[in-house]
Amino acid sequence: MDNPGIDPELAALLDEAPAEYKPRISKQALFSSSTEAAGGGPKGPTDVDLTVKTFPKIEKAYSDRPHNLFEDPAYYKKVLSNESESAQRVHNILSKYLTCQDPKDRSVYRQQIITAYWDFLSGIALKAGSGRAEPQKRYALRFGLLLPTLLTPEQRQLFARVIEDNEYGEPIYYLDEWLQSIGSGKINPSTTDEAKTSRKDDSSRFQQLLSKAQGKLQSAENLLRAKSEERGRVEDDVRAKLDAVFRHESLAGFPGVKEPFNEAQKRGMAEVSEGFKNVLALDKELQAFVRDYEAAEADVRILQQKVSDSGGGTTNASGVAAEFDTLRQMAKMSCGRQGNHFPILSREYFHLSSRELGIRENVIETLRWIESIDPEAYCRQYKSQLNRIPPFVILIPSYGDFGFCWEPFDRYNRVTSRGRIAVPMYAKNLHIALLAAVADLRWQVAKEKASYYWMEEGLTGNYYQWFQAQKLKGDVKEYFINDYLIWMIKESDGIQKLDKEVRGVFWRYMPFAPEIKAKLKNRALVYQELCQRDLNREMSDGY
Repeated sequence: MDNPGIDPELAALLDEAPAEYKPRISKQALFSSSTEAAGGGPKGPTDVDLTVKTFPKIEKAYSDRPHNLFEDPAYYKKVLSNESESAQRVHNILSKYLTCQDPKDRSVYRQQIITAYWDFLSGIALKAGSGRAEPQKRYALRFGLLLPTLLTPEQRQLFARVIEDNEYGEPIYYLDEWLQSIGSGKINPSTTDEAKTSRKDDSSRFQQLLSKAQGKLQSAENLLRAKSEERGRVEDDVRAKLDAVFRHESLAGFPGVKEPFNEAQKRGMAEVSEGFKNVLALDKELQAFVRDYEAAEADVRILQQKVSDSGGGTTNASGVAAEFDTLRQMAKMSCGRQGNHFPILSREYFHLSSRELGIRENVIETLRWIESIDPEAYCRQYKSQLNRIPPFVILIPSYGDFGFCWEPFDRYNRVTSRGRIAVPMYAKNLHIALLAAVADLRWQVAKEKASYYWMEEGLTGNYYQWFQAQKLKGDVKEYFINDYLIWMIKESDGIQKLDKEVRGVFWRYMPFAPEIKAKLKNRALVYQELCQRDLNREMSDGY
C-alpha cells in the first residue's frame, strides 16, 4: 500500500492481501452499497447523514397504549431471577433498607445498595449486550426500575407510556440499547485510559483495525456526497446564468428579430466562463474522492474477511463489560460527589412531570431547541466545510443534575464520527443538564481543533485569555459551561449578564441564529455593535 496517510499497523496488515488484488468498483456498485452516497438517507442512528439540518419536531412524546408490565406482581422476581448471588444480595439489602426505622442504619443500607445494585446490573448488561435480556431486566437497566411498588400508580403509568423504540432514528440511546449496539459492533466502546488490546487477540485486534478502516470509509463516503452536492449547486448556478444570457426579447418594430446582448448579459458570459472553471475544479476533486472511497471500501472488505476468519462476528462480551464500567463512571460524574447516587427508581427521589423526564423524545425536543438558538452547536468544520454531526446521547438513569461530554469524536475518525454526551434522566432541569453537556462538547471540539494552540486561538483561546486577564481561579471549562448557560438562556433573550469581552467571543465563535441576531439588534446598542462587527468582518473577508 503506497498511501502515505494510512495507519502503519493497518498498512502492514493490508500488505498481506494478494499482490494482484486491485479495487475495481463500478459507480453503480459504489453508490448502491452506500445509502448516504445514493441519497437514500442513513441506515440507522449510528450513521451520519450530512444532509439533515435539524432534529425532527416531536409530535407525540408518549404512547397512547401503555403496557402493563409494571403491574405484574412477579415483575421484581423476574428481574432478580437467574442472576446468581448478586441478586440475593440486592434483595437482602433492599429489604433491610425499606423496613429499617433507624436513620443511621438506613443510611448504611442505602450506601450498600449503591454498590450491590451496580454489581447486579453488570450481569444484566451482558445479556442486554447480546440482545437476550427479558423486558423486566431491560427496564431495570434502562430506568433503574427494580421494584414497581416503589413508585406511585401514576408514576408507574408514566413509565409504561414511554415509547419503546427509536422511531425518529436519532442517536439517542437508553442504556440497554447502547450496550446492545456495543455488543453487536455497531458502535465502538467508549475511550478509556486502559491499555490497548493485546496483539495476541487477533479477533479484537482485527476488529479495532476494521473500526479505523470503517471510519475512513465513512469519511470518504460523506465527503463524496457533500462534494457531489457542491458541484450540483455550482452547475445549477451556471445553468441559470446561461438561461439569462441567452434570453432575448423581440426587437421593437422588427417581428422575429431578437434584441442584441445587453451589458448584464455580456457580464454574465464572463461569469459563466468562471463558473465552468469552478465546475471543472470541483469535478476534479470529486474524482479524487471517488478514488479515496474505492480504496477505503477495498480496505474494509479485506479486514471484514480477516475478522470473519479469526472467529469474529459474535457478541463483543469484553467490550460490553468494559462499556458497562464506563457507564457506571458516567453515572457517578452526572451526580457529582455531593449528589444523590441512589441507583434505583423510587418515589422518594423521583418528582418529575412528563415534560421534565429525560426520555428520548423530550431529549430530542430539547436538543432541537438548543439548535434553534445555537445553530452550529453540533457542527464541526473540515476542509472549509461545516458538517452537522449530532453526538451520541446516552441516557443515564440517575438523579444527577448535569450532563457532560465523554468524547468529542471517535479517535479513529475525527472527520465525521459522532461525539458522546451523557445525560441524567432524572435531573431537576433537563434543559440545564443538556445545555451543560452541549457546552462541554463545544469546548472539547474547539480545544481539539486548536490542538497545541488551544490557549491562544479560536473559541477556547480567546476565552482562556479573558479568564487569565481576570485572574480567575479554578477550572476554566467550568466557567465556560456556566457562561454558555447564561448565553443560551439570558443573552439570547436580550438580558445582558455576560462580561462584554465574553459576549464578543461567544458572538463570533458561537453565533446565534440569524433571526435571534435580528431581534437582538433592535434590543440594545451593544448588540448593534456586534452586528456591525459581523458586517466589517464579512467586508474584509476575515470572518
